[in-house]
Amino acid sequence: MLQIKLFEAQHELDLEEEVNNFLSHLHESQFIDIKYQVSVAIDEDTDDFESLYSFSAMILYRA
Repeated sequence: MLQIKLFEAQHELDLEEEVNNFLSHLHESQFIDIKYQVSVAIDEDTDDFESLYSFSAMILYRA
């Protein structure tokens, strides 16, 4: 059976840690693919228009 696991973090190192932790529990033959995305938004409610980042990954694997 194919499944996905979604991850999201505001810092890329946090995402890396979460993904690596999940992958460490998968057998190599279970892993199929990984997709990565970065989104940026501007918080206009702050005086300096702060940038908000979202780092996300989706892992496709066999259960």
